[in-house]
Amino acid sequence: MNRALSRILTAAALSFLSAVSSLAQPAEDRRLQDYFQAYLEENFRLQPMNATGLGDHRYDAVLDDISPEARARWNALARRTFDDLPRRVDFQRLSRDGQIDFEILRNELAAQLWTAEQLRPFETDPRTYGRYLNDSVYALVAQSTAPKETNVANALARMAEMPRILAEARRSLTRPAAPVLETAIRQNLGAINFYESELLAYVGDTPRRAELADAAAKIAAALRQHQAFLESLRAKADPEWRLGPEKFARKFAFEIGAAVDPEQNLADAEAEFARVRQELHVIARQLWPLYFPSRVPPPDDDAGRAELVRLVTGAVNQEHPDAEGLLPAVRATVADLKAFITKHDYLRLPEPDRCAIIEMPEFRRGNSLAYMENSPPLDPEGPSYYAVSPPPADWTEAQKRSFLEEYNGHMLKILTLHEAYPGHYVQIEYANRHPSLIRRVLQSGSYIEGWAVYNEVSMLDAGFGEGDLRLRLMQLKFYLRAVANSILDYRMHCAAMTDEEALRLLVDGAFQSEGEAKLKIVRAKQSSVQLSTYFVGRMAHYRLRQAVQRELGESFSLGRYHEAVMSVGSVPPKYLPELVRLRLAQPR
Repeated sequence: MNRALSRILTAAALSFLSAVSSLAQPAEDRRLQDYFQAYLEENFRLQPMNATGLGDHRYDAVLDDISPEARARWNALARRTFDDLPRRVDFQRLSRDGQIDFEILRNELAAQLWTAEQLRPFETDPRTYGRYLNDSVYALVAQSTAPKETNVANALARMAEMPRILAEARRSLTRPAAPVLETAIRQNLGAINFYESELLAYVGDTPRRAELADAAAKIAAALRQHQAFLESLRAKADPEWRLGPEKFARKFAFEIGAAVDPEQNLADAEAEFARVRQELHVIARQLWPLYFPSRVPPPDDDAGRAELVRLVTGAVNQEHPDAEGLLPAVRATVADLKAFITKHDYLRLPEPDRCAIIEMPEFRRGNSLAYMENSPPLDPEGPSYYAVSPPPADWTEAQKRSFLEEYNGHMLKILTLHEAYPGHYVQIEYANRHPSLIRRVLQSGSYIEGWAVYNEVSMLDAGFGEGDLRLRLMQLKFYLRAVANSILDYRMHCAAMTDEEALRLLVDGAFQSEGEAKLKIVRAKQSSVQLSTYFVGRMAHYRLRQAVQRELGESFSLGRYHEAVMSVGSVPPKYLPELVRLRLAQPR
């Protein structure tokens, strides 16, 4: 009876809060959105690549002025907007939704200013220039919804401006961190290949094909000179890449948006790491007779449990497609996932479906097997790409085999679930339809990554895979990777973890292959805080799901709950509890 009364009171409270929200000042909310729109207009004028990236195609023929003087103007705009915002918009007169948008915008502006001052990417990170040299043209020919000949003309105009981008790189890059430089060198080789062979394939037939080919050849030659410059920087690359505890904590606060600090998150991750390893052993022990029917399991102690998990996962790893079969396997998995989601009312899939499954462009490779690139928020009808990377052609046969084993047929299903359905593709399609311009443009990475990781277990719990323990084993292994990401992220940047210690954590502790672990260590060195978003966001989504399900009891609907979570936009996780409960007080 107490539980029933509690649910009634909760529903009444939510209805009241919803009514209060509807009585808020819509005029002040519009003033905030108009102020942000004005800021975007000025930002796009100064940084045309931001406009293209978000799907505004008015500036597609131009590249940013990235001189030090221009970058100072970018920072001046952010500072002026930050200072003027509370004078131009009355926080107290905003609806609660508007107040959250206000706080999201202030945090974004503060993060921009801090990054420019403390991290100085144009001086220390050669990958920064790749955005102008690679993505500026790729975004036009692969993703823009503008007419093809318009995109071709804009691509040619941007290519004509690239020599000044390269000149600025030679002027501004001083002492990049060594691991960041190595990634930039590899990615620049991919950019050369893009202009030498891939660009014309993306464009297809065009009256300006000869002109485009000539321009692309000139850019490829310029990028070869840039390659020599990047390689010359090796002699003065900075061996120190760690962010340090103070900067890490500040960046963590800006990017995570959750009610947890780095130290508490580390403690949570280490406790979860131990729990998931134990659960992995329970599943692997059930699979042992399937793979080793005449062999006695290892002793039931710490070393024996780890050996059992490693042997079983090693056996499951052999069940993989070959390199040519990766894309067909992913496409088959997508069909299965979509059918399951619809049949079980896990959520309503967005229509029309704009997700294309492609082979990852070479200049994008170097960090992971796959990524999801959704259509941009200001051009939401454009295509989205689930890009899958085959093993690089220059790898040895042993490296390729290790890669394919790591992403075996069962792991591919978990990865596709994470990246596409119901993960990143579905969620960001929902987010791109949110009425708030601020929420469409300023999306939270920890919400986005957390949602994808949450679904890895939630889909299996809902019945996807029909209880196949091999799939559950790979899900736990994949999740253990996300937990290890947080530990690795903090300890490498704040606690002087060595490469050898990191390798032991990932290989011995998280059962990763040595090749995959080494790639993750490189990624940790050059992407501070981002690796923590997976675990922080997952815990926020997971804890909210448990709390709401307990509150609603038998009236809890999984599909309705998931749509409520996605309907509020990709907000920082600290805002999710109140926004989701308000949404659940309204009809589905």
